[in-house]
Amino acid sequence: MEIILSTRNRSKIDQIKALLNGLDIQVLSLDEAGIEGEAVEDGATLEENAFKKASFASKQTGKWAIADDTGLFIDALDGKPGIHAARWAGDDLTTGQIRDFTLAQLKDVKEENRTATFTTVAVIVAPTGEKTVFSGSVKGKILSAPRAECQPNMPYSALFIPDGQSKVWAEMDVNEENRISHRGQAFRQVRDFFQSVLS
Repeated sequence: MEIILSTRNRSKIDQIKALLNGLDIQVLSLDEAGIEGEAVEDGATLEENAFKKASFASKQTGKWAIADDTGLFIDALDGKPGIHAARWAGDDLTTGQIRDFTLAQLKDVKEENRTATFTTVAVIVAPTGEKTVFSGSVKGKILSAPRAECQPNMPYSALFIPDGQSKVWAEMDVNEENRISHRGQAFRQVRDFFQSVLS
């Protein structure tokens, strides 16, 4: 069974494929499935954007498709960047530029007030168009300086340290991150869903 993962983000592909490894399915990214173009992410919520991405891939192929959308909600910034985490610093910026923009927004915020929550919403779209939704969240803090090089296309991975942990995301390997991350929580539910579909 082939499932299209509606993304071209290499870091995200590696994380999600690791979470679904061992199931009797083949997970193909947009590039691996030969799909051109991208869904327009103009939804008002994480779920809407994830659904748009998954629907885009499913309609192109007639296959099962999965997509996720992730938001970063920083308490001291009234929940910004929220669902706009990938674009709030501007369009076509590098991972490092988004990271630095975020640090600039928080430059006068004390360490104890730099709390934030990462939330991922994953949407599965069946070939029939039916959708199923899962989510996961992790609370933590935004550090005042990066602790590592950012993961590719993950500008906050060098800055965010989850509650109860000693490492930022970028210091963890894929399996370590997947055990505790917002995306890991959501996609373990996705894994359970597909196990039931396949059984």
